[in-house]
Formats: sequence, structure tokens, C-alpha cells
Amino acid sequence: MSSATSTTSLPSGLAVLTTFPDVLFIPEFIFGGLVWILVASSRVPSPILQGWVMFVSVFCFVMSTTLLCLYFCGAHGGSSSWVTLVSGCDK
Repeated sequence: MSSATSTTSLPSGLAVLTTFPDVLFIPEFIFGGLVWILVASSRVPSPILQGWVMFVSVFCFVMSTTLLCLYFCGAHGGSSSWVTLVSGCDK
């Protein structure tokens, strides 16, 4: 039994903004920033809860920005394991 494996090259540089799965970084970046702003400007009865939500939103925003910058720089080197990394971070 033979299995066909497809190899796809991961984009780098401005080509990241032209492929469908990778172009989703842009709305993720925009909405991540909006969530960060909305959480920071809201008032809650227990500030410790807001701190944890703020930590998670800032952490996810920074990780998305870092992944986008790494894709722009071409740090993935064409390795397909980066697809798993990105899909794991986006959940």
C-alpha cells in the first residue's frame, strides 16, 4: 500500500500575505489588539480576574505577532512542523 505525501512550501516575506491560511494572521492581529484594548478598558468587580484575562489576551497577541514576524523573516526554513505550531497556537 503506497501513500501519497504532498509537500507544500511555506511562504516567507510578503508572500505570507497572499496565501489563504496565512492571510488569517491579519484579522487575528487586528482582533487580538481590540480584545486587549477592550479588556484593559473594562471595569470588573474582581480585578484579579481581569488580570488573568489581560495576561492571556496579551500573551496570545504577542505570540501571534511573533509568529507573523517569524513567517516574514522566513525562520521556518520550509519545515512543515511550523503548520502544526501555528494550528496549535490558534486554538
